[in-house]
Amino acid sequence: MSWRPPGRPEWVRAINDGAVLPLREEAELPFERDALLAEARARLGLVDGGVEDFCHAGFEEDEFLEPLERLLPALEQEADLTIMGRWMTRRFLLRLLEVRLQLMAYVRADPGVREEPIEAPWVVAGAPRTGTTILHTLLAEDPARRAPLGWELLRPVPPPAAAGAETDARVGLADRELVLPQTVVTGLRAIHVYGGRSPKECLSAMSFALRSEEFTARYHVPSYEAWLEAADPLPAYRMHRLVLQVLQRRRGRSDWVLKSPVHLHALPTLFRVYPDARVAVTHRDPLTMLASLTSLIATLRYAHSDTVDFPAIAAAHAQRYRRSFQHLVEWTDTACLPAQQMHHSHYADFLSDPLAVVADVYARFGRPFPRALEARLRAALAARPAGEHGPHAYRFSDLGLDEALERAALSAYRERFAVPDEAGVAGEVAP
Repeated sequence: MSWRPPGRPEWVRAINDGAVLPLREEAELPFERDALLAEARARLGLVDGGVEDFCHAGFEEDEFLEPLERLLPALEQEADLTIMGRWMTRRFLLRLLEVRLQLMAYVRADPGVREEPIEAPWVVAGAPRTGTTILHTLLAEDPARRAPLGWELLRPVPPPAAAGAETDARVGLADRELVLPQTVVTGLRAIHVYGGRSPKECLSAMSFALRSEEFTARYHVPSYEAWLEAADPLPAYRMHRLVLQVLQRRRGRSDWVLKSPVHLHALPTLFRVYPDARVAVTHRDPLTMLASLTSLIATLRYAHSDTVDFPAIAAAHAQRYRRSFQHLVEWTDTACLPAQQMHHSHYADFLSDPLAVVADVYARFGRPFPRALEARLRAALAARPAGEHGPHAYRFSDLGLDEALERAALSAYRERFAVPDEAGVAGEVAP
């Protein structure tokens, strides 16, 4: 089997083939910095305040402009977007700019929000496709803990109140944005399900800093990707913290449970911003992880472009995770990370007994595991039946990588964390 682009509905094919529809005119507008900034202000009914209105409370102008000025040319010149892809991307960018304006305005009106304590958050931080989503989902089932939902991270201003959240109009706005890519291509839901009411990963908050793998996952933007990998992640983590502070402003202190595979690349920065964080790292055979991840990224990109280079995606992610896993070994062995605040688990153990893994997380982080929680966890697992959205098929041999060389390059990581091989695995139901 070699990777083949998934199917597209007829209406998407018609749009991409040049059907004269109202969205085509909007899609063909250039990704031009000042025009996008002006449109974001106009959508909110704001006068032109210069770049300053996008920056406040310690967020410097260059922290915002530099990534934007790296991203927009890459989208225009490298991503090779379809008409539908351009239209979705423009809407995505405008939402990010609008919400950043709202965040900065909120801090100006209520500077005390920056003093909101974010205390000892639990963070799931394994590599992609290693069970991070389901572990996060189960930890979020504890009524004593709070996970940010999709609509909250996409549109956090004004701070949501506990009452009325189900009827907040932002739920529908976020749900439509998150579900749209799943309607543009078939098979994406079998790999990862998105929705406005589901727990959402930290990446969406970091995107307001324009420093985010959300862009590199959706688009082929190698110049921006190279810049992002070399850039300081601290502004993205400071923006992430501000979003959490805004979200809890009307509800009081929250025991947050968070998740994103991107934290694996920047654990020292995460602990710099959240020094009392408790971090759960999930582990899985990295070759299986790479095969599954490459399939996901290729499908996401195909939602936006006809041009998807599957082997190039595999090679880029193999290189990145070789570095990240090596860093994890070094950070662990040199006590760069606070060992008492770290938990490690294996995907195979989770498949065998997920409740035992969750109980072990509680024990490691010094919290009693509420036995009354077991029924909720079993119900959450039952609500995600295997194959609900169809199979996710992939195979390492499709990646164009040398299996023996990759295993050798990753041997230090696998030995340090006792990660078992999954040789011969050719598909899965996405966790």
